[in-house]
Amino acid sequence: MTNMHPGSDGTYSLRDFIAQTAERDNPGEVFELESSKMLEVKVNGRIWSKLGAMVAYKGNLSFTREGMLEGGLMKALKRAVSQEMSPLAKIEGRGVAYLADQGKEVQILRLQGDALNVNGNDLLAFEDTVQYDITMQRRIAGMAAGGLFSVRVQGHGMVAILSHGKPLTLRVTPQEPIFTDPNATIAWSGNLQPQLRMDSSMRSMFGRGGGETYQMVFQGDGFVVVQPYEEFEAGMLGGDSHGGSVGKSLGDLFD
Repeated sequence: MTNMHPGSDGTYSLRDFIAQTAERDNPGEVFELESSKMLEVKVNGRIWSKLGAMVAYKGNLSFTREGMLEGGLMKALKRAVSQEMSPLAKIEGRGVAYLADQGKEVQILRLQGDALNVNGNDLLAFEDTVQYDITMQRRIAGMAAGGLFSVRVQGHGMVAILSHGKPLTLRVTPQEPIFTDPNATIAWSGNLQPQLRMDSSMRSMFGRGGGETYQMVFQGDGFVVVQPYEEFEAGMLGGDSHGGSVGKSLGDLFD
């Protein structure tokens, strides 16, 4: 990567600017980080993305909003009562699309038969070989109005998730459960079933505002990913800084 050096007046030459910000290619990978906040997707067929995340593209691509009944009636009903999952966009054809969302950090994960639960607002894109469903956390549904929903992605392929700032992955073990702020929790391993605990005594530590304070409790064997930000506008649930593909496996999150 070329390092830009400003002139005495603090400006950069156009040549240096272009060299620093130009597209960088990593042949063979479907998902590639152009920067920590910009995802390049090489489309040859179909890719799914967050609605409204496309910022530029080249090639012969079409963009279609996911149909309300696409994926079946049950998925449509789940989406109707969930604030965390908006319709997706299908990107089809052959070309390259550039995706971003509100300046959030992008992390690329490579599923190898794994399953991952993601806050729907933090799911940026995934390959067509990855299956997804909207799931309600049963242990939480009876305690929270409307329940608590997440998106479950599983199978083989790449998934890109979002976070405000650099995420932190915490290991969950049977001997050491993890407690998180729901508004800062962005993902957790597919085998975990979080519980929601209400504790007004923790009001000053978790979240802001009055009323009871909720904590998510993760018990078992797995991991949970949190961000250094509380994302209230999305409901109860809210990399690498250079070009090149990350493609971490879920096991890499522990390393």
